[in-house]
Amino acid sequence: MSAQASEEKGASDKTGASDKMATSGKTGETVEAPAAPSFREGVKLWAKIGLLSFGGPAGQIALMHRELVEERRWIGEQRFLHALNYCMLLPGPEAQQLAIYIGWLLHRTIGGLVAGILFVAPGALVMLTLSILYALYGDAPLVEALFFGVKAAVLAIVIEAMIRIGRRALKNRVMVLIALAAFIAIYALNVPFPLIILLAGLAGWIGNRIAPALFSGAAHGKDAVPDIKGAVDLMFERGELAHTRPTRWHAPRIIAIWLPIWLGPVLLIWALTGSASVWTEIGGFFSVMAVVTFGGAYAVLAYVAQAAVESFGWLAPGEMVDGLGLAETTPGPLILVLQFVGFLAAFRQSGSLSPLLAGSLGAMLTLWATFTPCFFWIFLGAPYIEALRGNKALSAALGAITAAVVGVIMNLALWFGLHVIFGEVRNIGLGMDVPVFSSIDWGAALLSCAAMIAILKLKIGMLPTLGGSALAGVLLLAASG
Repeated sequence: MSAQASEEKGASDKTGASDKMATSGKTGETVEAPAAPSFREGVKLWAKIGLLSFGGPAGQIALMHRELVEERRWIGEQRFLHALNYCMLLPGPEAQQLAIYIGWLLHRTIGGLVAGILFVAPGALVMLTLSILYALYGDAPLVEALFFGVKAAVLAIVIEAMIRIGRRALKNRVMVLIALAAFIAIYALNVPFPLIILLAGLAGWIGNRIAPALFSGAAHGKDAVPDIKGAVDLMFERGELAHTRPTRWHAPRIIAIWLPIWLGPVLLIWALTGSASVWTEIGGFFSVMAVVTFGGAYAVLAYVAQAAVESFGWLAPGEMVDGLGLAETTPGPLILVLQFVGFLAAFRQSGSLSPLLAGSLGAMLTLWATFTPCFFWIFLGAPYIEALRGNKALSAALGAITAAVVGVIMNLALWFGLHVIFGEVRNIGLGMDVPVFSSIDWGAALLSCAAMIAILKLKIGMLPTLGGSALAGVLLLAASG
């Protein structure tokens, strides 16, 4: 074939992309297939998603689904869910990792980098500003009253998240038992969170072999929705996504590049400041969190709060709830609450630096240790996961892990409830905390009940509930003083 003929064929392939037809697996009707998006179009969409990604991981994933699958059809339904399944198995924020994955599918490594950075950057800037205001003015009576109300709303939001995920994950008695076992393990037996996730995944994998009907129904089934193809699917069929196919040197190359990018700055800080410095503590602790934070922000916050409050002494118990309240009001992943923790840790142990500068550097170090691994996990594993599309054992393991996460969030809701509603709790052994009932704060209890009614019964949105609770906190302060 001549060069001119090859060029004409290539041009025909590209212009013909929008003329191909995709078939709905549910109705059999044909729809016009979309053209592949340009890199510029991708940047604009990821910037939009980053600015509008309120509402926690469920809201963020729903936003991406609407923009990418329903409206633009850049990616098909099944490939979107397959990518989401993988991201839910990873440590770290699954919504950001899903953005990286889809950005990588569309525009290779640079697309993944842009998608992941733009997903986090707007919220990180807002969170840094709020952290500075909190550190400078958090002791003011008005600010304390605002956060008194916000804490009540946060408790309601965590409970709503537990119910929402539970409805999706607990499809049968086996999944309910897994959730209860996870709750007992983390609350009463003090079993490490990563071990709970590992055991749940193993139970799902084994259960799929013994009783597949009980386990496959808990995950996102391959045939649960119609398979309407998107631009990515058509690009894959035309052989244009060579980067999605793993090669012999893929894993060694990604490890050699991204492990130094991730851990190099942390090790350099350790070498320069010593093992006892707050900078080494921040870098080391949040690097470990990046490896073990399965299940998203809600599932890991109880562990982070315990370490930040009791082990390192960076925060007071109520301040962790304040931080989550701030994270709920910003775009981006809820795990940005860790940025708040890192800021306060460095702000209060600033040494020779000004507290604001130290806090800002601590926030940046936390962001680096928390979010850089997300790119590593996706760029390393995504080609292999693309090769495993339709694997039932993987879906079953995901279903069991999601059920276990419900139990872990139950523990988080209990932890928050104890610290929001009661002024004093005591440990009765094996890591179990119980309230001192005489220390109940009736104002906090009433506000928490009102927030739960607003969210669960009246279906009022998260941001209006947070605002109303903050205002109620101020009014209670005025009435009492």
